[in-house]
Amino acid sequence: MINENWILVKLRKYLTDYGWSIYKLAKESDIPYSSLNNIFVRNTMPTVSTLMKLCNGLGVSMSDFFKDDTLDQPVSHVVKLSDEQAEILTKYDRLSASDKKLLAAYLSGLAKE
Repeated sequence: MINENWILVKLRKYLTDYGWSIYKLAKESDIPYSSLNNIFVRNTMPTVSTLMKLCNGLGVSMSDFFKDDTLDQPVSHVVKLSDEQAEILTKYDRLSASDKKLLAAYLSGLAKE
């Protein structure tokens, strides 16, 4: 059974990891700030449609959102990465969904794909 506050705890973790505010998450998710802020302030469960928007804004699938936190450790502990690669992935994780798409297009151009 999922603890009632588990979803908000997970959302707060994403906010911390991304260095985002509730306002930034609301903007990226196309949700009114007041609605999202009320969810956090009142400690209520977001609806499925709101959660889908939040996941889209975060750039994660609903499936990934609900996975156990097997990646509580930095990615560099799961896959052997150089310090430079780990730094790049850390910065990538902080990007909005739209910025991730722009970066992917830029990298494709650089790699001449």
